[in-house]
Amino acid sequence: MNIQTVFKRHEIKFLLTKEQSELIQEKMAEYMEGDQFGKCNICNLYFDTKDFLLIRRSMEKPIYKEKLRLRSYGLATIGDHVFIEIKKKYKGIVYKRRVSMKYEDAICYLYQRKNRMDTQISREIDYFLKHYGNLNPRVFLSYDREAFYAKNNSDFRMTFDKNILWRDYDLSLKKGSYGMPILENDQILLEVKTANAIPLWLTKILSECHIFKTSFSKYGNAYKEICKKQQIEQEAMIWLSKDAI
Repeated sequence: MNIQTVFKRHEIKFLLTKEQSELIQEKMAEYMEGDQFGKCNICNLYFDTKDFLLIRRSMEKPIYKEKLRLRSYGLATIGDHVFIEIKKKYKGIVYKRRVSMKYEDAICYLYQRKNRMDTQISREIDYFLKHYGNLNPRVFLSYDREAFYAKNNSDFRMTFDKNILWRDYDLSLKKGSYGMPILENDQILLEVKTANAIPLWLTKILSECHIFKTSFSKYGNAYKEICKKQQIEQEAMIWLSKDAI
């Protein structure tokens, strides 16, 4: 069974210390409660062109940008349901459109363009794949997430992500969570997801804790590290070639 989901919302991000995270969770307990899935490990494969066109465009901060990823909650195995997601951002508003299917079907769909579905979102994914041409998994990203939603509004959510890891090898959701860290040991990424304005109680908490919003992209930061690695490799090759002369 294929399940379609559509989200339209603002996503505001904050980088916290462990102490700030604990303080916010303590203060927000009156208004928020834990998600039904509690704490979970989220794994993602980001698809891109060979020259990382999608993330390069995204980092230029255009009015419109989009990404394609395959997501699982925990380690993916045959028969598990995973999510193929298109994430778009237009004038600060995030539109996430995703379809759920079995892991093996999703792999055939994205890698071999087989097992196509006939739904609105799958047609959008088909167009995305056709428009950008040869898209392949380029980066694996995983993190441990603790999610909460407002007691009086389930559409208002807050997520706390830690242990954000990336790698550009072993690009499979079946391999497990390992790689290079993006955050410092005591850092946690808070994402506030809302269709409307941030509630006053949260604004007050953030102000009291001297916490300010930031621009942060997990995939973007992984790409920066890839660029650094490529630069070091290029410099090493130049050094070796000069030494050989």
